[in-house]
Amino acid sequence: MAMFHRTSPSTGAGSPRVEGFYDKATGSVQYVAVDEATKTCALIDVVQDFDPRAARSGFDSASEVLAFVRDHGLSVAWVLDTHPHADHLMASTWLKAQTGAPNGIGAKVRDIAALWADTYNLPQTFAPDRDFDHLFADGETFQLGDLEVRVMLSPGHTLGSVTYVIGDAAFVHDTFMHVDSGTSRADFPGGSSKDLWDSLQAILALPDDTRLFVGHDYPPVGDRKDPAWEASVADHRARNKHIGGGVSEAAFRKLRDERDATLPLPDRMLHALQVNLRAGQLPEPEADGHSYYKIPANKF
Repeated sequence: MAMFHRTSPSTGAGSPRVEGFYDKATGSVQYVAVDEATKTCALIDVVQDFDPRAARSGFDSASEVLAFVRDHGLSVAWVLDTHPHADHLMASTWLKAQTGAPNGIGAKVRDIAALWADTYNLPQTFAPDRDFDHLFADGETFQLGDLEVRVMLSPGHTLGSVTYVIGDAAFVHDTFMHVDSGTSRADFPGGSSKDLWDSLQAILALPDDTRLFVGHDYPPVGDRKDPAWEASVADHRARNKHIGGGVSEAAFRKLRDERDATLPLPDRMLHALQVNLRAGQLPEPEADGHSYYKIPANKF
């Protein structure tokens, strides 16, 4: 069944068209950011399918995104992720092989890898400089066709999450949720409600009409039945459930910390991190040709 899909048109010169594809299984939103002038695009946070009951993975969702790209005559310039996701396996390495485009993520993934290498007791396994073509520093810029992409370090959900700002579009991953849902959790290893607050404030300092594209949505929410993932900076500043209307830092952090204390780990997390810290590659096959996940017992 085709994924729920929505288009956010370019608003003019310097503004990307944004195609969003909703992965219902994980509540994740996958993006194709398009430079209309050159028909060049970036794939952002595309999902690798995973059934946690059978530990079976696949690429049906990513294939659907690629089919859209090819059917619309687009050329993939970058395969990007905003952070090593805890709720889904990333499709980065597979997309790189399919498209020939380089893959990238934030430079602080090195620190995240060191943290999780200890958690998994896999000291020699994770090497982001090996598995990603580019590790983006805070403030770094690069080109997407005729459009400039600026990288903002946006920690809180993880210590190394980044936001990609392309003209009047910002891909803000697990910082904001949609305005009627609030913000993302900050209790994973390396996370911090203080850092998340600072990141949210930096994003809210972007121009009012900047379109913010979030990483997740979990409908239904109130009367809203369909997934939603786009709202402006002005909308979030005024109406965001957790941070809108001038909420203080202390009030936000109290709400966030208390809520996070009630949340279970995502059901894919312990599988996902050991894959995503290798750019979406499964663990190295063993002598029988199969890959095996390593799951830490009683650490969480």
